[in-house]
Amino acid sequence: MLVTQVVIVGAGAAGLMCALSAASRGRRVLLLDHANKAGKKILMSGGGRCNFTNLYSEPGNFLSGNAHFCKSALARYSQWDFIALVAKHAVPYHEKKLGQLFCDHKASDILDLLLDECAQAGVDLRLDTSISEIAKQEAGYQLQTSAGLVSCESLVIATGGLSIPTLGASGFGYQVAEQFGHSLLPTRAGLVPFSITDPQLKMLCTQLSGTSVEDCRVSCKGQSFVENILFTHRGLSGPAILQISSFWTPGDTLEINLLPHLDLPVWLAQQQAERPNTELKTLLGELFTKKMATLLAEQWFVSKPMKQYHPGELLDVADQLSRWQVVPAGTEGYRTAEVTLGGVDTHEVSSKTMESLKSPGLYFIGEVLDVTGHLGGFNFQWAWASGYAAAQYA
Repeated sequence: MLVTQVVIVGAGAAGLMCALSAASRGRRVLLLDHANKAGKKILMSGGGRCNFTNLYSEPGNFLSGNAHFCKSALARYSQWDFIALVAKHAVPYHEKKLGQLFCDHKASDILDLLLDECAQAGVDLRLDTSISEIAKQEAGYQLQTSAGLVSCESLVIATGGLSIPTLGASGFGYQVAEQFGHSLLPTRAGLVPFSITDPQLKMLCTQLSGTSVEDCRVSCKGQSFVENILFTHRGLSGPAILQISSFWTPGDTLEINLLPHLDLPVWLAQQQAERPNTELKTLLGELFTKKMATLLAEQWFVSKPMKQYHPGELLDVADQLSRWQVVPAGTEGYRTAEVTLGGVDTHEVSSKTMESLKSPGLYFIGEVLDVTGHLGGFNFQWAWASGYAAAQYA
């Protein structure tokens, strides 16, 4: 039987950070993962360039049934701490927009620095290792693994959520939580595209598949995000759509302002006065792609020269473009979701140490907890912060 001080289950972002941090303070750390490679989600994130944190990371960027839970960890390991680690390894990076930091080259730069830190600290990383049973001992835990029995003082669950099962996501962490008396908040896909089934709207999305519209305002339940939207053959995607998906529930209506930077009634009246003989679809072609302008003019309006519109008709045009109502059929689910909403109830976990309040020596970090960040590097920052917090005590 292998005896160690700390076992961390899950070699993703949170698990790697916890492992290197715990080992750096002298703990004997065994890091296990059932996959054949560490950090698979890191490698595919940010289009392969890893949006590893956000300059403006703060508690308000996170969703949880316990809004205060994330504050302590985020304060003790901030975006600036991770940026310093990136700088230590001379990884070149840039701000893309809205505080989002990406690698200049590839996401493997982030994974490599984490693995390097783990190696330097003496972390024992074992891949292709599954766990069939976990039992509480008088002092610690015993795990039955595919590599044999393992005994430890502290057990850290960093197994993530259910998103992108092709990368190895599973509900293992939730099963462990329930085994040791924890409550789970309902899980669902977050930061995920919407699917559309309404025939007319579906046809519009299909015809515009691949078309992106910059800086739209998408609103639902009092939440709004201004970012790009993307039409797909399944429905709607893009950053603004992914952001609002975390607040949407089935049956909710989305309100989309395609041109939030324009006062449309004023702009349309101005165009009517200055360009009375120009058709509406021609004007819209200056704001959108010509294909999109033509389709909108055909499906939403009767396109005619501006001088032929009554004031009330122009107000209707403005209203349609600024208050487009969409009721999605659903989301694309965990298959393409970037995160899992819900998870281990944080009221039953110490916000300072990430330790279970139900079973001493058991810790939960990262996405398995009911803490979900906005799009833009916030979920990685939660992984770094929660992993670091647990490592100070595990």
